[in-house]
Amino acid sequence: MQDDSALGRAMAMVRDLRARCPWDRAQTRETLRPYLVEEVLELDHALGEGATEPIRDELSDLLLHLAFQLVIAEERGDFRPDDVAAGLEAKMRRRHPHLFDLGQAEPWELIKRRERGGRTLAGITPTLPPLLMAYRLQERAGSVGFDWPDVEGPMDKVREELAEVKAELANRTSDPPSAPDEALTEEIGDLLFAVVNLARKAGVQPGPALDHANRKFRDRFEAVERLADERGLDLHAAGLEALDGLWEEVKEGAE
Repeated sequence: MQDDSALGRAMAMVRDLRARCPWDRAQTRETLRPYLVEEVLELDHALGEGATEPIRDELSDLLLHLAFQLVIAEERGDFRPDDVAAGLEAKMRRRHPHLFDLGQAEPWELIKRRERGGRTLAGITPTLPPLLMAYRLQERAGSVGFDWPDVEGPMDKVREELAEVKAELANRTSDPPSAPDEALTEEIGDLLFAVVNLARKAGVQPGPALDHANRKFRDRFEAVERLADERGLDLHAAGLEALDGLWEEVKEGAE
């Protein structure tokens, strides 16, 4: 890594800050973890929005955290930045043997499975968000043939799980329940898992799909609020029929 590279300059800045700023000097791997997670989520949000300037700014923040972790490792004598780069290079060569005259092209999952010691679900980060965890589990299982051939199987499974949710709701003794309903929680979990599988077999990433739906709902509901304000309606007192009418107006205007 050259000192005048983007990462080299970021590391030089971190070294200087740790030498002259008490707060930066006090930071450790552990103290930086919450900020790192926050920055990754902010970058993900910026990528979803698609605007260039926020993406650039969030990448800058993430670069700072990468530089911090490399400098801390350097200070501790754990490893050097060049060791990290060498590990990256070795991994990419191993996963693209045909591009580096190291052998024939191989299916990606076969290479990854060999790296995992033959264990299909090994190496999945346990702290993945639940939606992404479900997708990864299904994807890994599917890589060894434990999968439906098309979307029809997942669609039938969604219907099956929805029927089981309806049955559990019918068994409720109170609404809302006086205590957490463990059976219903399990059935809704199964339903969500089945919907993720349907998305996967349809070639749709469930996380971005849900993010899009969330954004659309937020935009439309905020438009409903503005429309209600214009007409002097109190949202809390308007009632479902009136709110649904405003929703349909907003929806038609957006189409």
